[in-house]
Amino acid sequence: MIEEHAASLRPRGKELVELLDSPGQILAEPVLADRNFPPFPRATRDGYAVRAADLAKLPATLKVVGEIKAGPAADAVLQIELGQAAAIMTGAPAPPGSDAVVMVEYTSRDSDQVTITRGIAAGDNIVPIASEAKRGDLLLPPGIRLDHAAIAVAASVGRSRLLVYSKPRIAVLATGDELVDIDVPLARSQIRNSNTYSLAAQIQAAGGEPVLLPIAPDESERLRELIADGFEADLLLLSGGVSMGKYDLVEQVLTEFDAEFFFTGAQIQPGRPVVFGRVRCGAGAPVREGDSVQSSHKYFFGLPGNPVSTMVTFELFARPILEALAGMTRRKLVFLHARLKSEIKVKPGLKRFLPATLSGEFEQAEVELVRWQGSGDIAATAAANCYIVIPPDEETIKAGDWAPVLIR
Repeated sequence: MIEEHAASLRPRGKELVELLDSPGQILAEPVLADRNFPPFPRATRDGYAVRAADLAKLPATLKVVGEIKAGPAADAVLQIELGQAAAIMTGAPAPPGSDAVVMVEYTSRDSDQVTITRGIAAGDNIVPIASEAKRGDLLLPPGIRLDHAAIAVAASVGRSRLLVYSKPRIAVLATGDELVDIDVPLARSQIRNSNTYSLAAQIQAAGGEPVLLPIAPDESERLRELIADGFEADLLLLSGGVSMGKYDLVEQVLTEFDAEFFFTGAQIQPGRPVVFGRVRCGAGAPVREGDSVQSSHKYFFGLPGNPVSTMVTFELFARPILEALAGMTRRKLVFLHARLKSEIKVKPGLKRFLPATLSGEFEQAEVELVRWQGSGDIAATAAANCYIVIPPDEETIKAGDWAPVLIR
């Protein structure tokens, strides 16, 4: 269902940014190869450029007719003839007439003679012209998140600026009389508003721009005002007020905006009381002048108030909508598998996403639950680096069994 709605959303606009300002943003244009990659047959080892046929009998002694290093000087013409070799450095162009590079470890040099003790096949240690990309080939498609590898590609084709999608504005509204701002002295029965800040961090990591609203009290009129303010943004995230308590007012107030609810709960733990829906622009939600989101609706999520539940439901449900608004190509969540360090026993019925620690190296990866006291235990969750995913029909996962893992 989330994917279906995400497919209907479009980003707000585009902007040109400096290359070093673009990491984490979503590319809005294709990036093409401006020449062949590599533009010449590139040596991948330090050694000697040779004709492989000259090494049919070993050891073979060849005449060294020159040296080739990477850089402009490598453009000098040097032809390798029968019985000849040229010293060559990694990244330099293999000279005409050569068809392989022998690693320096298998050679010994004496003046202008080199003796080679290991045979080689034509093409070894040389990357052919245009084998990585031909001029005009698509290197980076629109819709990808720009990471360090994508930045390297853009730099390699001479792009000092890139066209990216404008970041969507995501309103964050925490609710509850028990909440106070983080710099306000606490009464014994109050708690600091951590959800606004954890959501802001998740929004930024997902490519959005958080818009932090004041804390909403458990009172309908003020909550209604703040929800209306939230609909000025591209997406509204509320935390708290979506359970079944007397003062859980979010769903009730959203109905006053003629909200359409797609679901009001999920069979997961933590995060069961999550709400997803939309309001129509011009009715419940305002239409902003110059807003280029090609949608007649504004979407909202009511996330549970317990902090870990808020974090989990953002990743599972809100992130795909945010990424669609950011212009990112749709993708599925990525799950890994690791061996369980210790046995887990749970009650069946809900799919569980439990904070855990993934450790080990290479094929020895192991995962283990952190000790936690439920979905309000943010200290334990901060010590975790992933969630173990337990299917709803499982009661026991034994130590040593493979378990699915969602990386945080």
